[in-house]
Amino acid sequence: MKASEVMDTHPLTVKPDDTIACAAEFIMENRYRSLPVVDDNGCYLGMFGINCLLKHVIPKAVFAHGLNNVGFIHESFQELFDRFEEVKDEPVSICMSQEIHAISPDTPLTETMLQLYETRLSIPVTESDSCKLLGMISYFDVGEKILRAGNHKNA
Repeated sequence: MKASEVMDTHPLTVKPDDTIACAAEFIMENRYRSLPVVDDNGCYLGMFGINCLLKHVIPKAVFAHGLNNVGFIHESFQELFDRFEEVKDEPVSICMSQEIHAISPDTPLTETMLQLYETRLSIPVTESDSCKLLGMISYFDVGEKILRAGNHKNA
């Protein structure tokens, strides 16, 4: 089996100049951890994820001073929202991650599942000879196929 057999061929994407607020809305509405970022030609550029949102609402002092123990900081939802307000109109490109590498549609399924396990994030699938995004593979895509296989056995 290959990656193409489990990928979502119609993934929700954002553009590098889409706002953080727009991407955050997509993430929250769909309960995604991340979204692929593509250019106007559908070329995969990177991922925008929930970690970006968290980084921008956590007090800046945590990162500036490398604090590990932050239990003494007590924030209200309003204070967190106020920090979100500071970045919501910024483009997703300011915190787009390029750590998640795309795979090709013919990548073996076991290799694909290992990458899912190691990265804990959805995986972009691009054309073998270009950067064009063809789809995304998530835990849910793989899990659904595995569970359906069990249903066919019992039928």
